[in-house]
Amino acid sequence: MHWVIRLSQHDGKENRCVDFSLSSLQTDIAEAATKISAAFPMSYWRAKDRTEEYPWEFVKPFAEGGWLGLIIPQTYGGMGLGIAEAAVFLNRVAASGAGMSGASALHFYIFPPMPIVRHGSESMKKRFLPDVAAGKLLSAFGITEPNAGSDTSRIETRAVKQGDHWLISGQKLWTTNAQNAPKILVLTRTSPRDPAKPLAGLTLFFTDLDRRYCAIRRIDKLGRAAVDSNEVFIKNLPARDDEIVGELGKGFEYLLDGFNPERIVLAAEAIGIGRAALQLATRYAAERIVFERPIGANQAIAHPLAKAWAHLESTELMVFKAASQYDSGQSCAKAANAAKYLAAEAAFDACDAALQTLGGLGYAKEFDVERLWREVRLYKIAPISQEMVLNFLSQKALNLPKSY
Repeated sequence: MHWVIRLSQHDGKENRCVDFSLSSLQTDIAEAATKISAAFPMSYWRAKDRTEEYPWEFVKPFAEGGWLGLIIPQTYGGMGLGIAEAAVFLNRVAASGAGMSGASALHFYIFPPMPIVRHGSESMKKRFLPDVAAGKLLSAFGITEPNAGSDTSRIETRAVKQGDHWLISGQKLWTTNAQNAPKILVLTRTSPRDPAKPLAGLTLFFTDLDRRYCAIRRIDKLGRAAVDSNEVFIKNLPARDDEIVGELGKGFEYLLDGFNPERIVLAAEAIGIGRAALQLATRYAAERIVFERPIGANQAIAHPLAKAWAHLESTELMVFKAASQYDSGQSCAKAANAAKYLAAEAAFDACDAALQTLGGLGYAKEFDVERLWREVRLYKIAPISQEMVLNFLSQKALNLPKSY
């Protein structure tokens, strides 16, 4: 969203108005995302949800159009655009009915490379980023562990130097794309945990996901079935010095750089899913006749949908406020976290109201609302829980004592 303060003269008085419309570039991005996504109807996503197959056919036209390199600099084959543009793009993908499966399939080309974009060596950028932008390189994202979720300092996966290389061993949980990805961005501990500086000594490697040293188990989960989540058991996975992203021991700092923009974009995705569900529900409410009139004429049906619309619209303003702050170099942590919190709540409520509107049909897979309902629930949990967002806002926005 492009916010412009416009000054105008009317009857000798100066008027100020805020233009909330998309810029011409953002409009083009929105239209392109909508057009490509439209070639993949709800039936496509129902099938992918059922078979749990990765949506390669869906990714292909976006790769051919260069859209996977949205935020990768032009020097390395990308478009070099901002987080606001990425948010518009993925919002429209999710709103098409592709939901979280479609948005995530593209999201994990766009965002995991961010530490490389910002902190990788020049040779690493030149070697890998053009292939990511072209859709030729899918990477897994190995951060979370069984004993290290929100508390990243508890990472137990170790990288130990052995002569001229490193050996990585440990267990990762909720690792996306490990079924198909040839590379993994993996967070390791390279020096013992210091209670005084618990997040120091963590190092990011971008290395081969070599199955000779890794056992991968797919997790059977509630939603987003087309994009795999996995447990990865790593034993003596070799890595080189030139596969370290940035400097040794600064891996968490590099991840931290990406937390806020990712939360902004995830919030935009959630809003898109909420709108997709709302569209299905309002159409049904207008067409379904009970007692000789559309059920949408009843306030018990109409009001929850209207409330959902209002919450999605107002939440979008926070999303693009955060995106505007990030892209202009301002501090955006409070706005980004608030946007993620509000979007997760508003989108789930919209999907829940939609399911209730369809009644028994909402519970049936062929009507798609239940798929969106299952997928959108994840935004309340990941990549940060609603409770941890409120902890952050309590401390940083309200200056209350730290509670965890």
